[in-house]
Amino acid sequence: MFSKGLKYPGVISFAPERPAEIFLLDVNNDDLQPISLPISKGFDMSTFNPHGLSSYIDEKDNSVYLFVVNHPHHKTTIEIFKFIEKENVLEHLKTIERPELYSVNDIVAVGPESFYVTNDHYFTDDTMKQVEMLIGSKLTNVVYYSPEEVREVATDFYSANGIAMSKDKKFIYVSDLTGHTVSVLEKHANWSLSPVKAVDLDTIVDNLSVDPVTGDIWTGAHPNGYKFFVYKEDDPPYSEVVRVQNILSNNPIITKVYVDNGSVIQGSSCASVYKGQLLVGTVYHRALHCQLE
Repeated sequence: MFSKGLKYPGVISFAPERPAEIFLLDVNNDDLQPISLPISKGFDMSTFNPHGLSSYIDEKDNSVYLFVVNHPHHKTTIEIFKFIEKENVLEHLKTIERPELYSVNDIVAVGPESFYVTNDHYFTDDTMKQVEMLIGSKLTNVVYYSPEEVREVATDFYSANGIAMSKDKKFIYVSDLTGHTVSVLEKHANWSLSPVKAVDLDTIVDNLSVDPVTGDIWTGAHPNGYKFFVYKEDDPPYSEVVRVQNILSNNPIITKVYVDNGSVIQGSSCASVYKGQLLVGTVYHRALHCQLE
């Protein structure tokens, strides 16, 4: 599943009048036609502004839950949906709004109602967000949420951005957008996190995904920060897809799998692999499907 239609301060939108949507894409189907998933009645679609998302499959009954970071009126809520597979419909279950979840970028679900999120800014005012990034302050964090508790579990990031969980569910990975790093955090039984290491990718690291077979980390990245943050149609932002193998080892393998100057895609923000196929999402542009060699 993936989202479309984010309207975010400072980021140009080429279709501001079009409503946001959640899509389902079956990569096992050769025609690769995404299906827009209807959302159950009662949910306010007029203010739906989806950002990061994560799915959780309940092992008890194989129910699929979708967690979506939403920015209605540029605030932050977390929306929890249940995917009704027979009807290809999302049933809205719950809206979560807490002061600790003040500037959420991305989310990783760890239970039917629990998750970790990244707050990518400390300030909520748009001007102060820009000042915060310019001065390079380490004020952003990771927050754990469950119905029983909400607490900060990691901090000291310049701009905590993408978040994902390792294949064995023992570690949480966090990308630091302007810090150019992917941090490894060990997950403990009480849901607290402790830092293990940070790996420099020498690029602006956006969202993260984990290969379900190999455990490799994949990310969409931005090799030129100025082109990414200051969009120009005649000089579009570049794109990179980076793979990190064996991140826990002393010598992780970092590979730039795909590089583009904006002629094919603009502003790659995420990259996911499945059965030899690579899907790349973007901030400004279309998605890209590739076959891995």
